[in-house]
Amino acid sequence: MRVARLSSALPLLVLVAFALFLLLLLSDDSAGGGGGFIPQDERRELERRVQLLERRVQDLKRHPKFHHNPPAMEDPRELLGQPPPPPPPFPGQPQGEDSNMEQSKASVGDSEGVIIPVLVLACDRPGVSRTLDSLIKHNPEPRRFPVIVSQDCGHEPTAQIIRNYPTVTHIKQPDLSNIPGVKKSMVGYYKISRHYKWALDQLFNVRNHEAVIIVEDDLEVSPDFFSYFSGTQRLLAQDKSLFCVSAWNDNGKDGLIEADRVDKLYRTDFFPGLGWMMTRDTAKQLLHKWPPAYWDDWVRQPAQMQDRACIRPEVSRTSTFGKVGVSHGQFFDQHLKFIHHAQSSVPFHTLDLTYLLKWNYDPMWHRLVAAAPVLTLDELKSNPQEHSQVRILYSTNKQFETLAKQMAIMNDFKDGVPRTAYKGVVTFMFHGVRVYLAPEQQPWTGYQRTAS
Repeated sequence: MRVARLSSALPLLVLVAFALFLLLLLSDDSAGGGGGFIPQDERRELERRVQLLERRVQDLKRHPKFHHNPPAMEDPRELLGQPPPPPPPFPGQPQGEDSNMEQSKASVGDSEGVIIPVLVLACDRPGVSRTLDSLIKHNPEPRRFPVIVSQDCGHEPTAQIIRNYPTVTHIKQPDLSNIPGVKKSMVGYYKISRHYKWALDQLFNVRNHEAVIIVEDDLEVSPDFFSYFSGTQRLLAQDKSLFCVSAWNDNGKDGLIEADRVDKLYRTDFFPGLGWMMTRDTAKQLLHKWPPAYWDDWVRQPAQMQDRACIRPEVSRTSTFGKVGVSHGQFFDQHLKFIHHAQSSVPFHTLDLTYLLKWNYDPMWHRLVAAAPVLTLDELKSNPQEHSQVRILYSTNKQFETLAKQMAIMNDFKDGVPRTAYKGVVTFMFHGVRVYLAPEQQPWTGYQRTAS
Protein backbone atom coordinates (compact mmCIF):
# COMPACT_ATOMS: atom_id res chain seq x y z
CA MET A 1 0.00 0.00 0.00
CA ARG A 2 2.82 2.40 0.88
CA VAL A 3 4.57 1.62 -2.42
CA ALA A 4 1.40 2.30 -4.39
CA ARG A 5 0.80 5.52 -2.46
CA LEU A 6 4.38 6.67 -3.10
CA SER A 7 4.11 5.80 -6.79
CA SER A 8 0.94 7.86 -7.17
CA ALA A 9 2.65 10.80 -5.51
CA LEU A 10 5.75 10.75 -7.72
CA PRO A 11 4.36 13.19 -10.34
CA LEU A 12 3.60 15.63 -7.53
CA LEU A 13 7.10 15.30 -6.06
CA VAL A 14 8.70 15.92 -9.46
CA LEU A 15 6.58 19.03 -10.05
CA VAL A 16 7.32 20.38 -6.56
CA ALA A 17 11.07 19.84 -7.04
CA PHE A 18 11.05 21.59 -10.41
CA ALA A 19 8.98 24.49 -9.04
CA LEU A 20 11.44 24.90 -6.16
CA PHE A 21 14.32 24.93 -8.66
CA LEU A 22 12.67 27.70 -10.68
CA LEU A 23 11.92 29.68 -7.54
CA LEU A 24 15.58 29.33 -6.48
CA LEU A 25 16.67 30.78 -9.82
CA LEU A 26 14.28 33.67 -9.42
CA SER A 27 15.32 34.36 -5.83
CA ASP A 28 19.02 34.26 -6.78
CA ASP A 29 18.36 36.69 -9.59
CA SER A 30 16.47 39.04 -7.23
CA ALA A 31 19.28 38.87 -4.69
CA GLY A 32 21.66 40.19 -7.31
CA GLY A 33 20.05 43.60 -7.10
CA GLY A 34 18.82 43.60 -10.68
CA GLY A 35 22.09 42.41 -12.18
CA GLY A 36 21.21 38.69 -12.20
CA PHE A 37 21.82 36.35 -15.07
CA ILE A 38 18.13 35.90 -16.05
CA PRO A 39 16.84 38.46 -18.59
CA GLN A 40 13.61 40.24 -17.69
CA ASP A 41 11.48 38.55 -20.35
CA GLU A 42 12.76 35.09 -19.39
CA ARG A 43 12.16 35.90 -15.73
CA ARG A 44 8.52 36.71 -16.45
CA GLU A 45 8.20 33.42 -18.34
CA LEU A 46 9.69 31.51 -15.39
CA GLU A 47 7.26 33.21 -13.00
CA ARG A 48 4.37 32.22 -15.26
CA ARG A 49 5.57 28.61 -15.33
CA VAL A 50 5.90 28.52 -11.55
CA GLN A 51 2.29 29.69 -11.25
CA LEU A 52 1.15 26.98 -13.69
CA LEU A 53 3.15 24.34 -11.77
CA GLU A 54 1.62 25.46 -8.48
CA ARG A 55 -1.84 25.14 -10.04
CA ARG A 56 -0.97 21.68 -11.38
CA VAL A 57 0.27 20.63 -7.93
CA GLN A 58 -3.11 21.60 -6.49
CA ASP A 59 -4.86 19.58 -9.23
CA LEU A 60 -2.75 16.52 -8.41
CA LYS A 61 -3.48 16.88 -4.71
CA ARG A 62 -7.19 16.69 -5.50
CA HIS A 63 -6.83 13.65 -7.77
CA PRO A 64 -8.36 10.43 -6.38
CA LYS A 65 -5.13 8.49 -7.13
CA PHE A 66 -3.25 10.80 -4.78
CA HIS A 67 -5.83 10.66 -1.99
CA HIS A 68 -6.70 7.20 -0.71
CA ASN A 69 -10.00 8.62 0.50
CA PRO A 70 -11.37 11.53 -1.57
CA PRO A 71 -12.68 14.41 0.56
CA ALA A 72 -16.38 14.53 1.35
CA MET A 73 -18.68 17.06 -0.36
CA GLU A 74 -18.41 20.41 1.35
CA ASP A 75 -21.43 22.29 2.62
CA PRO A 76 -23.12 24.12 -0.30
CA ARG A 77 -23.34 27.37 1.61
CA GLU A 78 -19.54 27.42 1.74
CA LEU A 79 -19.08 26.35 -1.86
CA LEU A 80 -21.37 29.03 -3.26
CA GLY A 81 -19.49 31.67 -1.33
CA GLN A 82 -15.99 32.84 -1.28
CA PRO A 83 -14.03 31.37 -3.65
CA PRO A 84 -15.16 27.87 -2.71
CA PRO A 85 -12.99 25.18 -1.17
CA PRO A 86 -12.03 22.44 -3.64
CA PRO A 87 -14.91 20.07 -4.35
CA PRO A 88 -14.33 16.31 -4.64
CA PRO A 89 -12.58 15.35 -7.87
CA PHE A 90 -15.46 15.32 -10.32
CA PRO A 91 -18.11 13.16 -8.64
CA GLY A 92 -19.81 10.55 -10.78
CA GLN A 93 -22.91 11.27 -12.81
CA PRO A 94 -26.10 11.43 -10.72
CA GLN A 95 -28.80 8.92 -11.63
CA GLY A 96 -31.22 10.12 -14.28
CA GLU A 97 -29.04 12.87 -15.75
CA ASP A 98 -28.65 13.02 -19.51
CA SER A 99 -25.60 12.26 -21.62
CA ASN A 100 -24.31 15.84 -21.25
CA MET A 101 -23.01 14.76 -17.85
CA GLU A 102 -20.59 12.18 -19.27
CA GLN A 103 -17.58 14.46 -19.40
CA SER A 104 -13.84 14.05 -19.49
CA LYS A 105 -12.22 14.00 -16.08
CA ALA A 106 -9.26 16.08 -17.27
CA SER A 107 -8.19 19.15 -15.33
CA VAL A 108 -10.14 22.29 -16.21
CA GLY A 109 -6.78 24.04 -16.42
CA ASP A 110 -6.00 22.20 -19.66
CA SER A 111 -7.48 25.06 -21.74
CA GLU A 112 -5.02 27.57 -20.28
CA GLY A 113 -3.66 29.81 -23.03
CA VAL A 114 -6.45 29.34 -25.58
CA ILE A 115 -6.81 32.42 -27.80
CA ILE A 116 -10.19 34.02 -27.00
CA PRO A 117 -10.94 37.01 -29.26
CA VAL A 118 -13.36 39.72 -28.20
CA LEU A 119 -15.85 40.35 -30.99
CA VAL A 120 -17.32 43.86 -30.81
CA LEU A 121 -20.50 44.30 -32.88
CA ALA A 122 -20.66 47.90 -34.14
CA CYS A 123 -22.77 49.91 -36.57
CA ASP A 124 -23.20 53.68 -36.45
CA ARG A 125 -22.38 54.50 -32.82
CA PRO A 126 -19.29 56.73 -32.50
CA GLY A 127 -19.50 55.95 -28.79
CA VAL A 128 -17.92 52.60 -29.61
CA SER A 129 -14.77 54.39 -28.45
CA ARG A 130 -16.00 53.99 -24.86
CA THR A 131 -16.25 50.25 -25.35
CA LEU A 132 -12.84 50.00 -27.00
CA ASP A 133 -11.18 52.21 -24.38
CA SER A 134 -12.61 50.02 -21.64
CA LEU A 135 -11.54 46.77 -23.29
CA ILE A 136 -8.03 47.97 -24.07
CA LYS A 137 -7.54 49.45 -20.62
CA HIS A 138 -8.33 46.18 -18.85
CA ASN A 139 -6.86 43.72 -21.37
CA PRO A 140 -3.88 42.03 -19.67
CA GLU A 141 -2.88 39.89 -22.67
CA PRO A 142 -3.74 41.49 -26.05
CA ARG A 143 -2.27 38.52 -27.90
CA ARG A 144 -4.51 36.08 -26.06
CA PHE A 145 -7.55 38.38 -26.16
CA PRO A 146 -7.36 40.18 -29.52
CA VAL A 147 -10.12 42.74 -30.07
CA ILE A 148 -11.94 42.43 -33.39
CA VAL A 149 -14.60 44.99 -34.35
CA SER A 150 -17.16 43.85 -36.89
CA GLN A 151 -18.95 46.88 -38.35
CA ASP A 152 -22.27 46.92 -40.14
CA CYS A 153 -24.08 49.94 -41.67
CA GLY A 154 -21.11 51.43 -43.54
CA HIS A 155 -21.09 54.45 -41.21
CA GLU A 156 -17.85 56.31 -42.02
CA PRO A 157 -17.59 58.45 -38.83
CA THR A 158 -17.76 55.26 -36.75
CA ALA A 159 -15.28 53.52 -39.07
CA GLN A 160 -12.83 56.40 -38.64
CA ILE A 161 -13.01 56.08 -34.85
CA ILE A 162 -12.33 52.35 -35.06
CA ARG A 163 -9.33 52.98 -37.30
CA ASN A 164 -7.85 55.18 -34.59
CA TYR A 165 -7.11 52.02 -32.57
CA PRO A 166 -4.04 50.40 -34.16
CA THR A 167 -4.25 47.25 -32.00
CA VAL A 168 -7.86 46.59 -33.02
CA THR A 169 -8.76 44.48 -36.07
CA HIS A 170 -11.54 46.09 -38.12
CA ILE A 171 -13.73 43.88 -40.34
CA LYS A 172 -16.81 45.00 -42.25
CA GLN A 173 -20.06 43.17 -42.90
CA PRO A 174 -20.32 43.32 -46.71
CA ASP A 175 -24.09 42.95 -47.22
CA LEU A 176 -25.61 46.40 -46.66
CA SER A 177 -28.71 45.73 -48.75
CA ASN A 178 -32.21 46.59 -47.58
CA ILE A 179 -34.51 43.98 -46.04
CA PRO A 180 -37.54 43.58 -48.36
CA GLY A 181 -41.06 43.07 -47.08
CA VAL A 182 -40.34 44.23 -43.51
CA LYS A 183 -41.86 47.18 -41.67
CA LYS A 184 -39.48 50.09 -41.35
CA SER A 185 -39.68 49.95 -37.55
CA MET A 186 -38.55 46.30 -37.62
CA VAL A 187 -35.74 46.52 -40.21
CA GLY A 188 -33.09 47.15 -37.56
CA TYR A 189 -33.74 43.82 -35.85
CA TYR A 190 -33.29 41.99 -39.16
CA LYS A 191 -30.03 43.77 -39.92
CA ILE A 192 -28.68 43.04 -36.45
CA SER A 193 -29.42 39.34 -36.83
CA ARG A 194 -27.82 39.28 -40.27
CA HIS A 195 -24.74 41.00 -38.88
CA TYR A 196 -24.44 38.60 -35.94
CA LYS A 197 -24.58 35.57 -38.22
CA TRP A 198 -21.89 36.93 -40.55
CA ALA A 199 -19.58 38.03 -37.72
CA LEU A 200 -19.87 34.76 -35.80
CA ASP A 201 -19.21 32.82 -38.99
CA GLN A 202 -16.07 34.89 -39.56
CA LEU A 203 -14.72 34.23 -36.06
CA PHE A 204 -15.63 30.56 -35.74
CA ASN A 205 -15.53 29.17 -39.28
CA VAL A 206 -13.13 31.47 -41.14
CA ARG A 207 -10.68 32.25 -38.32
CA ASN A 208 -11.33 28.93 -36.53
CA HIS A 209 -11.40 30.18 -32.95
CA GLU A 210 -12.45 27.74 -30.23
CA ALA A 211 -14.25 30.34 -28.12
CA VAL A 212 -15.33 33.95 -28.64
CA ILE A 213 -16.45 36.72 -26.27
CA ILE A 214 -19.24 38.77 -27.85
CA VAL A 215 -19.65 42.43 -26.86
CA GLU A 216 -21.87 45.11 -28.37
CA ASP A 217 -20.77 48.69 -28.99
CA ASP A 218 -22.56 50.15 -25.96
CA LEU A 219 -20.87 48.23 -23.13
CA GLU A 220 -18.09 49.01 -20.68
CA VAL A 221 -16.32 46.24 -18.78
CA SER A 222 -14.92 45.57 -15.31
CA PRO A 223 -11.21 45.39 -14.44
CA ASP A 224 -11.47 41.59 -14.09
CA PHE A 225 -13.53 41.07 -17.27
CA PHE A 226 -10.79 39.08 -18.96
CA SER A 227 -9.89 37.08 -15.85
CA TYR A 228 -13.57 36.16 -15.51
CA PHE A 229 -13.81 34.76 -19.02
CA SER A 230 -10.37 33.13 -18.82
CA GLY A 231 -11.37 31.19 -15.71
CA THR A 232 -14.83 30.20 -16.90
CA GLN A 233 -13.70 29.21 -20.41
CA ARG A 234 -12.21 26.10 -18.83
CA LEU A 235 -15.69 25.12 -17.66
CA LEU A 236 -17.23 25.66 -21.10
CA ALA A 237 -14.58 23.39 -22.56
CA GLN A 238 -15.44 20.59 -20.16
CA ASP A 239 -19.12 20.76 -19.25
CA LYS A 240 -21.38 20.25 -22.27
CA SER A 241 -24.41 21.16 -20.18
CA LEU A 242 -23.19 24.77 -20.42
CA PHE A 243 -24.40 26.96 -23.29
CA CYS A 244 -22.52 30.15 -22.48
CA VAL A 245 -20.84 32.35 -19.92
CA SER A 246 -22.32 35.82 -19.45
CA ALA A 247 -20.95 38.90 -17.70
CA TRP A 248 -24.46 40.16 -16.92
CA ASN A 249 -26.88 39.83 -14.00
CA ASP A 250 -30.38 40.90 -15.07
CA ASN A 251 -31.22 41.59 -11.42
CA GLY A 252 -27.93 43.35 -10.76
CA LYS A 253 -29.25 46.61 -9.32
CA ASP A 254 -27.98 47.98 -6.01
CA GLY A 255 -30.00 46.48 -3.19
CA LEU A 256 -30.67 43.27 -5.12
CA ILE A 257 -27.08 42.03 -4.97
CA GLU A 258 -24.41 41.35 -2.37
CA ALA A 259 -22.18 44.14 -3.56
CA ASP A 260 -19.21 42.92 -1.53
CA ARG A 261 -19.44 39.38 -2.95
CA VAL A 262 -18.01 40.10 -6.35
CA ASP A 263 -16.60 36.56 -6.44
CA LYS A 264 -20.00 34.83 -6.44
CA LEU A 265 -21.01 33.00 -9.63
CA TYR A 266 -24.14 31.04 -10.50
CA ARG A 267 -25.66 28.83 -13.17
CA THR A 268 -28.81 30.09 -14.90
CA ASP A 269 -31.27 28.61 -17.39
CA PHE A 270 -31.79 32.10 -18.86
CA PHE A 271 -29.53 33.41 -21.63
CA PRO A 272 -28.44 36.85 -20.34
CA GLY A 273 -26.31 38.21 -23.21
CA LEU A 274 -24.68 41.65 -22.70
CA GLY A 275 -21.09 40.42 -22.81
CA TRP A 276 -21.04 36.65 -23.28
CA MET A 277 -18.88 33.79 -24.48
CA MET A 278 -19.66 30.60 -26.36
CA THR A 279 -17.67 27.83 -28.02
CA ARG A 280 -17.30 26.89 -31.65
CA ASP A 281 -19.23 23.65 -31.08
CA THR A 282 -22.23 25.61 -29.82
CA ALA A 283 -21.96 28.14 -32.66
CA LYS A 284 -22.01 25.35 -35.23
CA GLN A 285 -25.28 24.11 -33.79
CA LEU A 286 -26.84 27.54 -34.27
CA LEU A 287 -25.38 29.20 -37.37
CA HIS A 288 -26.86 26.83 -39.94
CA LYS A 289 -30.37 27.74 -38.73
CA TRP A 290 -29.79 31.33 -37.58
CA PRO A 291 -33.02 33.40 -37.58
CA PRO A 292 -33.65 36.42 -39.82
CA ALA A 293 -34.50 38.62 -36.81
CA TYR A 294 -34.72 38.73 -33.00
CA TRP A 295 -31.73 36.43 -32.61
CA ASP A 296 -31.54 36.76 -28.79
CA ASP A 297 -35.17 35.70 -28.21
CA TRP A 298 -34.60 32.84 -30.66
CA VAL A 299 -31.52 31.69 -28.75
CA ARG A 300 -33.61 31.45 -25.58
CA GLN A 301 -36.02 28.95 -27.12
CA PRO A 302 -35.79 25.34 -25.91
CA ALA A 303 -34.74 24.14 -29.37
CA GLN A 304 -31.54 26.18 -29.07
CA MET A 305 -30.85 26.04 -25.34
CA GLN A 306 -31.50 22.27 -25.19
CA ASP A 307 -31.67 22.28 -21.38
CA ARG A 308 -28.25 23.90 -21.17
CA ALA A 309 -27.33 26.66 -18.74
CA CYS A 310 -25.14 29.76 -18.68
CA ILE A 311 -22.83 31.02 -15.96
CA ARG A 312 -23.55 34.50 -14.64
CA PRO A 313 -22.09 36.66 -11.84
CA GLU A 314 -23.63 38.10 -8.71
CA VAL A 315 -22.19 41.49 -9.69
CA SER A 316 -22.21 42.28 -13.41
CA ARG A 317 -18.94 42.58 -15.31
CA THR A 318 -20.48 44.86 -17.95
CA SER A 319 -22.70 47.94 -17.92
CA THR A 320 -24.49 49.56 -20.83
CA PHE A 321 -24.69 53.17 -21.94
CA GLY A 322 -26.84 52.33 -24.98
CA LYS A 323 -30.03 54.29 -24.39
CA VAL A 324 -30.21 55.15 -28.10
CA GLY A 325 -30.47 52.15 -30.41
CA VAL A 326 -32.76 49.87 -32.39
CA SER A 327 -34.83 49.06 -29.29
CA HIS A 328 -35.27 52.80 -28.58
CA GLY A 329 -34.03 52.47 -25.01
CA GLN A 330 -36.40 49.65 -24.00
CA PHE A 331 -35.88 49.04 -20.24
CA PHE A 332 -32.95 51.48 -20.15
CA ASP A 333 -34.40 54.27 -17.99
CA GLN A 334 -36.34 51.88 -15.76
CA HIS A 335 -33.74 49.17 -15.42
CA LEU A 336 -30.53 48.90 -17.42
CA LYS A 337 -28.94 52.18 -16.38
CA PHE A 338 -29.09 51.12 -12.72
CA ILE A 339 -26.92 48.02 -13.25
CA HIS A 340 -23.28 48.90 -12.74
CA HIS A 341 -20.27 46.72 -13.43
CA ALA A 342 -17.89 45.65 -10.67
CA GLN A 343 -15.04 48.07 -9.96
CA SER A 344 -12.92 45.67 -7.93
CA SER A 345 -11.03 42.74 -9.36
CA VAL A 346 -11.23 39.00 -8.65
CA PRO A 347 -8.51 36.69 -10.05
CA PHE A 348 -10.99 34.19 -11.49
CA HIS A 349 -8.33 32.64 -13.73
CA THR A 350 -6.53 31.37 -10.61
CA LEU A 351 -9.60 30.11 -8.73
CA ASP A 352 -11.05 26.62 -8.57
CA LEU A 353 -14.42 27.12 -10.25
CA THR A 354 -15.30 23.44 -10.59
CA TYR A 355 -18.18 23.93 -8.16
CA LEU A 356 -20.02 25.37 -11.20
CA LEU A 357 -19.84 22.09 -13.12
CA LYS A 358 -23.31 20.59 -13.30
CA TRP A 359 -22.54 17.41 -11.39
CA ASN A 360 -21.13 19.48 -8.51
CA TYR A 361 -23.47 22.45 -8.65
CA ASP A 362 -26.92 20.85 -8.87
CA PRO A 363 -26.77 18.89 -5.60
CA MET A 364 -25.37 21.95 -3.82
CA TRP A 365 -28.04 24.22 -5.30
CA HIS A 366 -30.91 21.95 -4.31
CA ARG A 367 -29.62 21.58 -0.74
CA LEU A 368 -28.97 25.29 -0.42
CA VAL A 369 -32.48 26.27 -1.54
CA ALA A 370 -34.12 23.56 0.56
CA ALA A 371 -32.25 24.72 3.67
CA ALA A 372 -33.82 28.20 3.53
CA PRO A 373 -36.95 28.55 5.72
CA VAL A 374 -40.22 29.20 3.88
CA LEU A 375 -41.79 32.61 4.52
CA THR A 376 -44.41 34.75 2.85
CA LEU A 377 -43.37 38.16 1.52
CA ASP A 378 -45.42 39.86 4.26
CA GLU A 379 -43.63 37.83 6.93
CA LEU A 380 -40.27 38.79 5.48
CA LYS A 381 -41.19 42.48 5.33
CA SER A 382 -42.41 42.48 8.93
CA ASN A 383 -39.14 41.15 10.35
CA PRO A 384 -36.28 41.05 7.82
CA GLN A 385 -33.63 40.82 10.55
CA GLU A 386 -34.80 37.41 11.73
CA HIS A 387 -33.29 35.40 8.86
CA SER A 388 -30.20 35.62 6.66
CA GLN A 389 -31.90 33.66 3.87
CA VAL A 390 -35.49 32.70 3.10
CA ARG A 391 -37.51 30.85 0.48
CA ILE A 392 -40.64 32.46 -0.93
CA LEU A 393 -42.87 30.18 -2.99
CA TYR A 394 -44.84 30.76 -6.18
CA SER A 395 -47.15 28.31 -7.92
CA THR A 396 -47.88 30.00 -11.28
CA ASN A 397 -46.11 32.40 -13.61
CA LYS A 398 -48.74 35.01 -12.75
CA GLN A 399 -47.95 34.70 -9.06
CA PHE A 400 -44.24 34.99 -9.85
CA GLU A 401 -44.89 38.24 -11.75
CA THR A 402 -46.80 39.68 -8.79
CA LEU A 403 -44.10 38.80 -6.27
CA ALA A 404 -41.33 39.97 -8.59
CA LYS A 405 -42.94 43.40 -8.99
CA GLN A 406 -43.30 43.75 -5.23
CA MET A 407 -39.62 42.97 -4.72
CA ALA A 408 -38.46 45.11 -7.69
CA ILE A 409 -36.81 42.33 -9.70
CA MET A 410 -37.37 41.66 -13.39
CA ASN A 411 -40.78 40.05 -13.78
CA ASP A 412 -40.83 39.05 -17.44
CA PHE A 413 -40.33 35.63 -19.04
CA LYS A 414 -38.67 34.43 -22.22
CA ASP A 415 -40.19 31.13 -23.32
CA GLY A 416 -41.43 30.63 -19.79
CA VAL A 417 -38.03 31.18 -18.11
CA PRO A 418 -37.68 34.08 -15.62
CA ARG A 419 -34.48 36.11 -15.85
CA THR A 420 -31.58 34.60 -13.84
CA ALA A 421 -33.65 31.49 -12.92
CA TYR A 422 -32.05 28.12 -12.35
CA LYS A 423 -34.30 25.08 -11.90
CA GLY A 424 -37.16 27.56 -11.50
CA VAL A 425 -35.47 29.46 -8.65
CA VAL A 426 -34.55 33.15 -8.84
CA THR A 427 -32.19 34.37 -6.12
CA PHE A 428 -31.46 37.96 -5.08
CA MET A 429 -31.15 40.20 -2.02
CA PHE A 430 -34.16 41.93 -0.45
CA HIS A 431 -33.77 44.20 2.58
CA GLY A 432 -30.41 42.57 3.24
CA VAL A 433 -31.81 39.02 3.16
CA ARG A 434 -30.90 36.36 0.59
CA VAL A 435 -34.19 35.36 -1.09
CA TYR A 436 -34.89 32.25 -3.14
CA LEU A 437 -38.06 32.83 -5.12
CA ALA A 438 -38.83 29.18 -5.76
CA PRO A 439 -41.56 27.05 -7.35
CA GLU A 440 -43.95 25.53 -4.84
CA GLN A 441 -44.28 22.29 -6.77
CA GLN A 442 -41.74 19.68 -5.70
CA PRO A 443 -40.30 17.81 -7.37
CA TRP A 444 -40.04 20.58 -9.94
CA THR A 445 -41.23 19.45 -13.39
CA GLY A 446 -39.99 22.31 -15.57
CA TYR A 447 -40.93 25.78 -16.77
CA GLN A 448 -44.49 26.72 -17.74
CA ARG A 449 -43.61 27.45 -21.37
CA THR A 450 -47.16 28.27 -22.51
CA ALA A 451 -47.36 31.24 -20.12
CA SER A 452 -44.34 32.95 -21.63
